[in-house]
Amino acid sequence: MNRIDTLFAHLKSEGRKALMPFVTAGDPDLATTAALIPELVHRGASLIEVGIPYSDPIADGPVIAASYARALRKGIKLSQIFAMLKTLRAEASGAVALTPLVTMVSYSIVHRHGVERYLVDAAEAGVDGLIVPDLPVEEAAGLVKLATVANLKLIQLVTPTTPPERALQIARTTTGFLYYVSVAGITGERKAFPPELAANVAWLRERTELPICIGFGVSTPEHVKLLSPVADGLIVGSAIVRRLESSDTKSRSELVNEIGTFVEELAGGLNQRS
Repeated sequence: MNRIDTLFAHLKSEGRKALMPFVTAGDPDLATTAALIPELVHRGASLIEVGIPYSDPIADGPVIAASYARALRKGIKLSQIFAMLKTLRAEASGAVALTPLVTMVSYSIVHRHGVERYLVDAAEAGVDGLIVPDLPVEEAAGLVKLATVANLKLIQLVTPTTPPERALQIARTTTGFLYYVSVAGITGERKAFPPELAANVAWLRERTELPICIGFGVSTPEHVKLLSPVADGLIVGSAIVRRLESSDTKSRSELVNEIGTFVEELAGGLNQRS
């Protein structure tokens, strides 16, 4: 059974929600990424989303785009990322071994690497799913089939501007969980969310059995507390990646501890009620 399915089945049985931090692979270096992943798990993360650096980010705001640029300037390669994750899985035990890893990756990278090769390499590295934000749902069926053979999930995105019929089509071809984009636009920290967010997620929930996880703009413990009753999981990206900007002034252990403490604060509000 895929670790993503196991995770959400377990959380549902206990009435709990998932905290899903995003980290850029290779920013500031792969050793830091390898140290961050288990630290975030120990601090309350349920699933880790690993961003594969890309020179032309699709929906990423300035914080994540800058993080990708820093990693690319250091020459980070996909093969190195997979090797790091494979080593991490081989050395992991307990909660770290059971925690799903999902790559956020442009289809350009998947295509250049070779679709089947990417899926095989990802699975061998211990990855459990992939998010391909620039792959239209009309072209996703083939990748879903190949990913399923490799025991990987293809997570797709629904946005506030997605027409209802298209949203249902996305839900039908998605595996693992649905990524609901909280706001129209790019990633980034925000102070507030659209008032219709809860209703939009509720509408979708009535039409799919997939877990629904909310991302884009989730950046404080208060946000987590507010949205956890609505979603099955909450994805936090820019607020974490922004803390990687201070890598020049802090040691690796200081940086990892700081981000771990932040994730622990987020986790503290996860299953509370307003």
